[in-house]
Amino acid sequence: MKIITYNANGVRAAMKKGFIDWLKESNPDIVCIQETKAQEDQIPFEIFEEAGYKTYSFSAEKKGYSGVAILTKVAPDRIVYGMDMPIYDREGRFIRADYGDVSVVSVYHPSGSSGDLRQAFKMQWLSDFKNYIDKLKTERKQLILCGDYNICHRPIDIHDPVRNATSSGFLPEEREWIDGFIKSGFVDTFRFLNPQPHQYSWWSYRANARKNNKGWRIDYIMISETMKDKILSASLMPQAYHSDHCPVVLELNLIK
Repeated sequence: MKIITYNANGVRAAMKKGFIDWLKESNPDIVCIQETKAQEDQIPFEIFEEAGYKTYSFSAEKKGYSGVAILTKVAPDRIVYGMDMPIYDREGRFIRADYGDVSVVSVYHPSGSSGDLRQAFKMQWLSDFKNYIDKLKTERKQLILCGDYNICHRPIDIHDPVRNATSSGFLPEEREWIDGFIKSGFVDTFRFLNPQPHQYSWWSYRANARKNNKGWRIDYIMISETMKDKILSASLMPQAYHSDHCPVVLELNLIK
């Protein structure tokens, strides 16, 4: 199974930049999208269906904001919209698809870069999200958590760790959270196979950051530690230019 997670930074904008051609060429089984920035009636379900994908989306109440989706060639047994927490669900941040005993999640963690209030919101979300996942993994033991986590784990995951030490997304408390989250029973699949530096999934639109590869690795596919022997490959697709993020890819052998 080939799974891709991709913060599209607006699915309608991405479509205008060749997203559908990229999708057909990449040919994943499942695509988890974050920041659809679209209401249900603005998502191109028919175009995705023509490409072979059933689409499930969970939009924010606020128009043009947040939103997550799962595009899938494989029919899921069940779709779960949100976490049953209105404060987060109104922002359209979580959707889950169950396939037998495997669950695939598309999640969009909040950013705290706009100020103290949103940073506090982000930290509360992180606490509540971990509690939610701790409970979920007792019921769903094979979890694939795809998404924009808005956190760099280690200095290797950010182009300038010294200057960004006080920036949201690389704060000590955020890094401590993601470190603890991984240690609670998950594998950062990209880093599991790729120890090389200068590997990023997001670049600012400012100052030619992408051209100069001054980026951050904030997009992850996390899997339950019990599934790590199923990993075949994990990679980034920085050549995809539909967004300020790039796709993250994971191939699994689920027959094992």
